[in-house]
Amino acid sequence: MTAPIELWYWPTPNGWKISIALEEMGLPYELKAVNIGAGEQFKPEFLAISPNNRMPAIVDPDGAGDGQPLSIFESGAILQHLGRKSGKFYPQSPRERAEVEQWLFWQMGGLGPMAGQTHHFRQYAPQMIKDQRQLAYGVNRYTNETERLYGVLNKRLADRDFVAGEYSIADMAIFPWIRPWKNQGQDLDAFAHLKAWFERVGERDGVQRGLAVGEALRNNALSNAGKQGDAARAVLFGQRGR
Repeated sequence: MTAPIELWYWPTPNGWKISIALEEMGLPYELKAVNIGAGEQFKPEFLAISPNNRMPAIVDPDGAGDGQPLSIFESGAILQHLGRKSGKFYPQSPRERAEVEQWLFWQMGGLGPMAGQTHHFRQYAPQMIKDQRQLAYGVNRYTNETERLYGVLNKRLADRDFVAGEYSIADMAIFPWIRPWKNQGQDLDAFAHLKAWFERVGERDGVQRGLAVGEALRNNALSNAGKQGDAARAVLFGQRGR
């Protein structure tokens, strides 16, 4: 029997990428919750596998086929490893693989960071920034850039069902960052092809199962958000190089 992969996880867009992938690929895994609002990402046992103190991370007991445990952080690298391991959703031919990888890295380097900043300035910064002009600049800057990226994706999906042709790890990476479109100040109805893709991906059983992973953890954390708000913001946004 194959030993389960350890999934170090919290239910956020980056976490959902990996829970969706594991469910879609049918790989056995064991959940290791990392409550980022409570600072659990700074515990030594987590830093040992994710030195950037960010989740998700995995430990694959089978390693790279050599039977030696392999720990991986960064969601894009994890998706590539899982795709190679399972032989699913990550094509073998160099040309098809390049199609998947460019959109995977587009999400990692563009959509994720820009949408993340949009979330920050629209949801968290109003409680942290007193200068409304400074706040307004951040909101406009990142909301507009996120909208631009939605437009790029919408054009890409005009003549295909999935971003790289066939459903792949690129779709798994992008979908969770489109899911909170309302909180990003976007109108999904303005992007017809993107909306159709979003609904198409969201209907998949593996996606729905992946989104359900840790839902109770998230709901419990949200119920306590009022009590822990300032402390959680200090943990999430108050880190420095030392």
